[in-house]
Amino acid sequence: MLREEIELILNALGEQLEGLAPELIEVLVCGGSALNLLGFIRRATKDVDVIAYVHRNEEGKVSLIKADPLRPELREASKRVARDFNLPENWLNAGPASALDFGLPEGLMERVITRSFGKKLIIHFLGRYDQIHFKLYAAVDQGAGKHFEDLLALRPSAEELEKAARWSMTHDISE
Repeated sequence: MLREEIELILNALGEQLEGLAPELIEVLVCGGSALNLLGFIRRATKDVDVIAYVHRNEEGKVSLIKADPLRPELREASKRVARDFNLPENWLNAGPASALDFGLPEGLMERVITRSFGKKLIIHFLGRYDQIHFKLYAAVDQGAGKHFEDLLALRPSAEELEKAARWSMTHDISE
């Protein structure tokens, strides 16, 4: 999927949710689809990576809730979109949701880029600074490839890389 197709698919997801979701769904998204949609990169991607649900209390305070598992109405809407657009069943997934277990970069929600897709779906896309954190983490974890190329395309400064590296070291103690 490239930028135009991602936009079309997310609009279709929002339309499907209008018939399925009893209330507004807000999610936090990272990865290649977010980078494409925001114009940071232009490469094909296969999925949309959901980290968390965004919840607002009565006072407007934001809290993040791990997106694993995806809510039933979101799963059903994504299955319908997968059918309509010939996408893999898991094109919408909570693969990176475990990042929430160890904490996200401080101030992340102040840097997101927010878009509405219909009346029932709001997506908060990670901004450039936070994408650097996630892409460095993924590049170190998985080696050279798309994550490393995405990281280079973001043109991080030495300071940004250092902060991303310090954050990454708190997330996974595997080799």
